[in-house]
Amino acid sequence: QVQLVESGGGLVQAGGSLRLSCAASGRTFSRYAMGWFRQAPGKEREFVAAIRGWSGDSTYYADSVKGRFTISRDGAKNTVYLQMNSLKPEDTAVYYCAARSSVGARTTAAEYDYWGQGTQVTVSS
Repeated sequence: QVQLVESGGGLVQAGGSLRLSCAASGRTFSRYAMGWFRQAPGKEREFVAAIRGWSGDSTYYADSVKGRFTISRDGAKNTVYLQMNSLKPEDTAVYYCAARSSVGARTTAAEYDYWGQGTQVTVSS
């Protein structure tokens, strides 16, 4: 069983930055692929970024965030991060951290087994 706790959300002006953190429990965290998803009001949950398990040498991004967001992981801290730069009002959403019981990262929410409670990110214009 894996428990995920997100933090780092908040209110920021357009063009600003935030770093989200997701702390995971469990000794097997390192082998889990991790992902970030977001859900805006009235919209479906959408993929943001994902990182492969173990070395984290492979990362994946939605086209809408490519070049602005960076996903990374720290095995020693059992934590995955999402660095968000050049934020836009359309990035406003609840951001969720997810873990997949496999090394390979995926971009589909249904392929993730564990979810955090979410953290709100609001970008003002």
